[in-house]
Amino acid sequence: MTCASCAARVEKRLNRLDGVRATVNYATETASVSLPAGLDPQTLVEEVQKTGYTAALPVAPQDRDDERPAGDDELASLRRRVLVSALLSVPVVALAMVPAWQFDYWGFASLVLAAPVVVWGAWPFHRAAALNLRHGAATMDTLISVGTLAALLWSVVALFLGSAGEPGMVHPFRLTVERGDAASQIYLEVAAGVTTFVLLGRYLEKRSKRRAGDALRALLELGARTVAVLRDGREQQVAVEQLAVGEEFVVRPGEKIATDGVVVSGRSAVDASLLTGESVPVEVGEGDPVTGGCVNAGGRLVVRATRVGADTQLAQMARLVRDAQSGKAEVQRLADRVSGVFVPVVIAVAVGVLGVWTGAGHPLSAGFSAAVAVLIIACPCALGLATPTALLVGTGRGAQLGVLIKGPEVLESSRRVDTVVLDKTGTVTTGTMTLLEVVPAAGVGRVELLRLAGALEDASEHPVGRAVAAGARAELGTLPAVDGFENLEGRGVQGLVDGHAALAGRESLLVERSLPLGEELAQAKRAFEEEGRTVVAVAWDGAARGLLVVADEVRPTSAEAVRGLRELGLTPVLLTGDHRAVAEQVAAEVGIDRVVAEVLPQEKVDVVARLQAEGRVVAVVGDGVNDAPALARADLGLAMGGGTDVAIQAADITLVRGDLRSVVDALRLARRTLGTIRANLFWAFAYNAAAIPLAASGLLNPMLAGAAMALSSVFVVTNSLRLRGFRSTATAPGGRSQASSTRRSSEQEQRA
Repeated sequence: MTCASCAARVEKRLNRLDGVRATVNYATETASVSLPAGLDPQTLVEEVQKTGYTAALPVAPQDRDDERPAGDDELASLRRRVLVSALLSVPVVALAMVPAWQFDYWGFASLVLAAPVVVWGAWPFHRAAALNLRHGAATMDTLISVGTLAALLWSVVALFLGSAGEPGMVHPFRLTVERGDAASQIYLEVAAGVTTFVLLGRYLEKRSKRRAGDALRALLELGARTVAVLRDGREQQVAVEQLAVGEEFVVRPGEKIATDGVVVSGRSAVDASLLTGESVPVEVGEGDPVTGGCVNAGGRLVVRATRVGADTQLAQMARLVRDAQSGKAEVQRLADRVSGVFVPVVIAVAVGVLGVWTGAGHPLSAGFSAAVAVLIIACPCALGLATPTALLVGTGRGAQLGVLIKGPEVLESSRRVDTVVLDKTGTVTTGTMTLLEVVPAAGVGRVELLRLAGALEDASEHPVGRAVAAGARAELGTLPAVDGFENLEGRGVQGLVDGHAALAGRESLLVERSLPLGEELAQAKRAFEEEGRTVVAVAWDGAARGLLVVADEVRPTSAEAVRGLRELGLTPVLLTGDHRAVAEQVAAEVGIDRVVAEVLPQEKVDVVARLQAEGRVVAVVGDGVNDAPALARADLGLAMGGGTDVAIQAADITLVRGDLRSVVDALRLARRTLGTIRANLFWAFAYNAAAIPLAASGLLNPMLAGAAMALSSVFVVTNSLRLRGFRSTATAPGGRSQASSTRRSSEQEQRA
């Protein structure tokens, strides 16, 4: 595809198929298609071919080895055409602009130089125009082909049949269209100059588009190609595609981790900077999860594969980025509709301009110049590139910083958000609870309380339950089995342990079962809660038996992140199911004024709806299964990457790093990308709104029109590339920015 009109035609053709919904992206040269069951995807390729273009079905990342060379060949071919055309065009333009240099028969010398430029240099435009004509369509190539060929043919006629080729004929160069004898006017500098300018613009555009997609390509290339898998007690080097879930593989220092898994043996530091933007390597040991694509920076590890192929985090990240880059913002759909009818309208305007000028008594040459200027100046390319190139660069830069934006509609939501609801556990805090105190009731042994409560909570998935179970196992070693376990959502757990009907959870759960805490336990509970601790009440055999005290640490970067949210003009709200005293202490520590505490999971959605009813545009940040409904209900959902797949699926933005400052980065990047899209569209529309009337009124020489048209596309792409300089707010140790640390890490990896 060579312009936005091409993309519009292909998209329209695909959408004519029954049950097919297609979006064609000019910048990425891809079509994202939803098709009904039973339809052969090859049908889509055939439909594209009927439109006059070529297409291929996507292949797996590991089979993309020949993609880059193909793109490089195309760029090399364009570069050759630009260089040769420029070399031949410079003397032609110079002769036309400086009358003193116009020797006898200079026009014929210009023709000898200009003809190869218009025929060979502009051949891609002529070929595309002919193909489109065969399919009854017109694109940007049609305008360029018609304009340059018309200028060349007019000049040939004037030189051989008119007076333009006579000795001593002088052709002054003017910035505007002037009256003159049609037979004495030649436009070889227009034909050669426009071809060269457009070729240069297309070369710069393609090169910039490739640079814009570098982030996604780098992400796809992060994965390991081979893996040392352990089979029958021996290491075997196999392709990573042959690795199966459950198999164990070896990762030596300096090697990439082949796929997502759990460490079976060994200890090491893992560098995830290329994947998450986290500059500091993370220590891992037996039982810790690791992510494919990360680099083993320390000792030898043996890892058991838990996810392979398309299920890995790296593959999911690449899929999210690719989907976001192939989407379209609502404002871009308007630009696409304009681009779809743009070329026929421009041709009609050019014909009308020719008629008006000649009908008003001006020479045919003046009308011809104005008409050619209209054909050349018109540029739907800038409109077609405005949104996708900014999305391409913005989402790619986000991926480098561990921020995955699902689609263009998310950008609009980010601009309107004024309130950010932060889940406490795992978001503002580390999410890792630790057992701090064991308080048995009178007559109850500490070991017995810990053993029964630990066994009961061992079956729970709640962070508080896991902390209790981990603390009990660390002290006692083994825990008895539990029968009839039941999770009482948001209140606690119950089950049968060693013949005792046990209960653990909120005090309200015990009160509900007529098992009140004694005065001594109640007083101890109040004292712990005033310190911001979480207290689990335990009962069995019809009586309250003791308390277990756990606490969750606040992330060291949460206070900085909250300050960053306030600087963006947002109001932070802390939302948690924990006791109010715990929530208020955490809120005070990080600088949040509004707290909504003691909320059951299903009530989180109601809290979001209540804020929206107050007229607020709400973003929700969370990481757990119980956050998923709230993330989906919010105007903008952000899932912390360490969270569950359910939460990530429900969110609009995924934050790969478990750092609340990523929220600030995500919102800043989304707003910056949206601002770039708007600036691009404004200039693209403004350019055409101003340039076409100027050309039609004869105030623009066709050659200058060609230069302006080429530069308009280059401007839009270059403006989008500025997003590559977006910096993270996070600061790495030693005062370096997180972004610069990530970039350095990436550069080192590429050099390696």
